[in-house]
Amino acid sequence: MSVHTDPIADMLTRIRNAVAVGHERVVMPASKIKVGIAQILVDEGFIDRYEVNGESHRRHLELILRYGERRRPAILGLRRISRPGHRVYRGAAELPRVQGGIGVAVVSTSQGLLPDREARRRRLGGEIVCEVW
Repeated sequence: MSVHTDPIADMLTRIRNAVAVGHERVVMPASKIKVGIAQILVDEGFIDRYEVNGESHRRHLELILRYGERRRPAILGLRRISRPGHRVYRGAAELPRVQGGIGVAVVSTSQGLLPDREARRRRLGGEIVCEVW
């Protein structure tokens, strides 16, 4: 495994590439934030499930991707918003509505990672990690 300066962008790129070629699953190094993002993707219906395998320092996160009729992927797009060199923070009232509410923005709040709708409901702002639609 190689070292990445932005592991979340690497995760999103791996998912984007796997969906583009129709893979059923994608594997990447695991971390707490990646597992949190995976959980939101499951809750919002973008992936079927995820599994964390391996020992403590060599753990892997495996995502099982979701496809609809005629192998149409549930994930049509992913975009990293807040980057290591340019952090993006928003208050609860300023959280974006992704694709008119069809997509979801993953927000890192003081209460953990939340989808934008839940963060707005709890009146929490935070760092906008990524958008998925």
